[in-house]
Amino acid sequence: MKKKRRTQSHQEHDNSYKQLFSHPRMVKDLLQGFIPQKWVTQLDFRTLSKVSGHYVSEDLRDREDDIVWKVRRHSQKDEWLYIYLLIEFQSSVDHFMAVRMMVYIGLLYQDLIKTEVVSGSQLLPPVLPLVLYNGEDRWYAVREISELITPFPAELEKHCPHLEYLVMDERHDYSDEQLSSQSNNLAANLFHLEKSRTKSETQQALSLLIKWLKTAPPSLRVAFKTWLKRVKLPRHLPKVLLPEFIDLQEIETMLATSTENWLEESKKEGRKEGLKEGRKEGKAHFLMGLLEDKFGPLNHEIKATILRLTEPRLLECAKRLWTAQTLQDVIKPEKT
Repeated sequence: MKKKRRTQSHQEHDNSYKQLFSHPRMVKDLLQGFIPQKWVTQLDFRTLSKVSGHYVSEDLRDREDDIVWKVRRHSQKDEWLYIYLLIEFQSSVDHFMAVRMMVYIGLLYQDLIKTEVVSGSQLLPPVLPLVLYNGEDRWYAVREISELITPFPAELEKHCPHLEYLVMDERHDYSDEQLSSQSNNLAANLFHLEKSRTKSETQQALSLLIKWLKTAPPSLRVAFKTWLKRVKLPRHLPKVLLPEFIDLQEIETMLATSTENWLEESKKEGRKEGLKEGRKEGKAHFLMGLLEDKFGPLNHEIKATILRLTEPRLLECAKRLWTAQTLQDVIKPEKT
């Protein structure tokens, strides 16, 4: 297969995600939170163990972005289910992903036979082919490999390969309400952070994540910190040099206090509405945009109130925005 060019940011994203989903808690939360099927409830997640992917040769893969896990069912001590998790962070959808999945699963089966994990009259274990996708476009590629093959006579149906992979499209398949309702699910928290566009949304999602990470293993906290530092925060704080050693609480504080640079960001956010940079009206319109991102459309009275605010008051309102629960928490009456 032809290798695709990948940016450094894509590489950072893939590597940090591979770190995250190398933890059993993340895989457990992923399956329990996003596959509402009976067989998931029958899995004994205490048996989750990672499987080496060395059998996939370098010339057959675009990059080392796949993770393989196995887990037993509660009532079947000798039966394993394999989960082939492919992390896909390319800017475009792979039309032939079904072919890739069929090749990878075939290689997995070959390795199980070669290493005598399966031998003699034993049956091969079931494999869940799962694509974790985070592209801007909705995933539109065919998921069943037989649909990629030219139609043929009905008599040949049984000779046609059949394999359908599962896609979790983080940006498009799950609503904010669905993700926020699973506040104790770390995979849902991750997806929620991925979907957040504004600093306000990111601040709220990050606070929730930090709360639940307090009981997570140290290595998982480190993996989340790495993803935040190298992937998520650079989008919101592009000109801030983050220290090499920083904990999650410091990251949360840094994001909240970064409001002081909000005027510079207004130049990039398209909120100027034709006004010159630095004019008070331009700053007021930018604040309106932030408020609408968080609370929805503003009425004429609120807009008029904001336009009357002085520049220091506008900045005070912007600082309160990150922790505010209501619009009134931001536009507080001036103390007399």
